[in-house]
Order: sequence, then C-alpha cells, then structure tokens
Amino acid sequence: MSNFILDLGDEAFFNATCSAFSKRGVDWTTVDDQLPRQSANPERYLIISASTSTCDVYSDEFEIFLRSNKFTKAFILVSSAPKFEITEKRNGAIKFVNVPVALEEKGQIVDFFLSLFLEQFLGKYVNLPCGDPETADLVDLLCRLAGSNASVLINGPTGTGKEVVARLLHAKSFRKDEPFIAVNCAAIPENMLESMLFGHEKGAFTGAMQANSGLFRAAHTGTILLDEISEMPMALQSKLLRVLQEKVVTPVGSTKEVTIDVRVLATTNRNMVEEIHKNNFREDLFYRLNVFPISTCSLKLRPLDIPVISAHLLTRNSLNAKTLKILSPKALDRLMQHDWPGNVRELDNVIQRAEILSYSDTIDQTNIVFDNELTLSPRNTMDALNSKLYAQVG
Repeated sequence: MSNFILDLGDEAFFNATCSAFSKRGVDWTTVDDQLPRQSANPERYLIISASTSTCDVYSDEFEIFLRSNKFTKAFILVSSAPKFEITEKRNGAIKFVNVPVALEEKGQIVDFFLSLFLEQFLGKYVNLPCGDPETADLVDLLCRLAGSNASVLINGPTGTGKEVVARLLHAKSFRKDEPFIAVNCAAIPENMLESMLFGHEKGAFTGAMQANSGLFRAAHTGTILLDEISEMPMALQSKLLRVLQEKVVTPVGSTKEVTIDVRVLATTNRNMVEEIHKNNFREDLFYRLNVFPISTCSLKLRPLDIPVISAHLLTRNSLNAKTLKILSPKALDRLMQHDWPGNVRELDNVIQRAEILSYSDTIDQTNIVFDNELTLSPRNTMDALNSKLYAQVG
C-alpha cells in the first residue's frame, strides 16, 4: 500500500507529479483508490495542488477532510506564486510550498521547483532523483530487478551514484525491512577484511578478545553491498566465491560453517575484464557477481538530471525549510553547461560552495564556482572566489 496519495483535481499538477514519481520509482495511488483508509498503512501523505477543483485547501472543511480520512500530512503545491516560500499550518501537518512557476510550462527551472516540492516529503524515502529519460529507464529496470535474488554488479565512474542504485534495489525488494550493510572494500586494511566480513572466534588472532559475527551474518535475510569490489585482495576473493556458491561463512579461527541468506550487490569503477587479464580479479568470482550487470552514466551524459539532483542537494543541506536556498534560472543554466568531470560528487561540492557564497536566499550564477576553477588556473582559492565576493559587495 502506497504512502503517497495524489489528488486528481488539477490535471497539470497530477500529470507532472505522477510522471516525476514514476521516474523516481516511487509508488503512489489516487485519493479515489485509497478511501476509506487502509489500516495496514501507517502513514498517508496527501499530495495536492492549491488549484484543485475538488476542494478549497485553505478552508476548515479541508482540515476536516484530512482528519476524517486519517491523512498523516498534506503537502500542497501553490504554483505561479510571487516567490518561493514554504508555510505550515497545524504544527506542520499541512505544508504549503509556493513556487514561482506554472506547471503548464516546460523547462529546467520548472523541473527544479517541482523537485523542491517533492523533496519535502520524499526526503526520508529511498528514491533516485532523476529527470533524464535514460536515468528513468534505469530506475524502471531497477524496480523490476529488485524482485529477483540475483547478484548485481554495478559499474560506473566515481561519483555517479552507484550506492544510491544499490539502496534502491534493496528498498524495492522483499528484503526491504531487513538489514542493508554497505562495506567499502578499499577502506578496510587487508589483514582485517576477512574477519570484518566473515567474523572471527575469540582468540583467533592477537587482539581478538571476543567473538565477532561479521558483516555477512549481520546482513542475514537482508542485503550486503561490497563497494569497490575490485580492490578486494586476491586471497580473499576465493573465500568470497565460496560464500556466494555455498551460502555459508566460516569465521576466522573456526571450522564450523554458518548458513546465511544474503543478497549480494557489488560496485566498481574499473573495467573488470581488464582487471581479470591483469590477474587482479578472479574470473570465476566476476561471473558469480555479474549475474545482472548495471551501469551508471557520467552526469554530463544525463544533463536533465541536474535540476532534480540540485533540488535534492539543496533540500538535504538545509537545516529547516526556512533556510532553504534556491537556484536562479541563470545559475541553473550555468550548471547545465558544465561538463562535470567529478559527476554528482562535484555537483554536491558546487552546490555547497554556492550556498556559502550566496548572501541571499537565491543562488545566482556569480555564486557558482566549479572545482576546476579552484585547482587549475588560480594561484590560490581566494583568487577564484574574489570575483564572486566582489560581485556581491560591489
């Protein structure tokens, strides 16, 4: 049963919102399909436009409607407003999000403001912010793949959201209420990785003062993500292969096998065929992990994702709704024209930097400073920032 219930009263709002939900892999339904309340659903968010023809969202009758149908919260989009603003009623149970665009229009700035609205209630739910058709196709594939128990190898450049893909696979699977354990294989010292993954017995090695069950057993009935699997030492790869084949782990210092039920996901930013040819990775382990390969693309190949991801980052960075900053159309245009060699990770840097440089609630194009402007041409950071600072003061 879906948490998100859309009202049909405003056709432009309904079409734009359900399209955005579908692209992100968010389950939703309509008011007509949801009434009366289904007791199995703990939260019910009504998503509605202020321009709806079915009711007056500012009236007392609307509040009575929410209470009688046991909606947890109502999120109301007010389009064509003078400025971006978020206001609340009933201690936040009713939230109005005013945006200075009309949904009947098309364009990047409309996508940006619609995404700011969606972020008000999607923030705590696992979803993949996207506006590009190719990314939406990937989300659709992930939603279908989530119903399988097959191992998945996610390949793509650094900073393209491979872990977000893995989390979405878990959130859409029948294991969604079970543990999701992410392990960075490159960050754990080689001599510790085996015991971290498979556990150890008390006294198995110096410093093993007590037994440890390990991360595979911690993920039992859930999902484990082996991040940067290509960095795993060869000696450990053969042990991992046995775990995948036999569904058992053997803790360090023990001869007893422990049965596990875990879905295994892995990520890499390397060409695994080349790693196999270099004898850096076992071919049999590669094929065991690569049951279903998934690839993530560079951000420059999916520019229509930029407005949506920017809205997500701005919302995530804000301490509360009143401190939320927005992008001006010119600032968004500047972001759209960049090549993004650092992908989403670089976009995150640029957004955070712009929030600091902006003196108002609106980020202008003068506040946008790309990573290469700080590392390639200027003598120091202040040389790159001075023009931005003077633009605000002068």
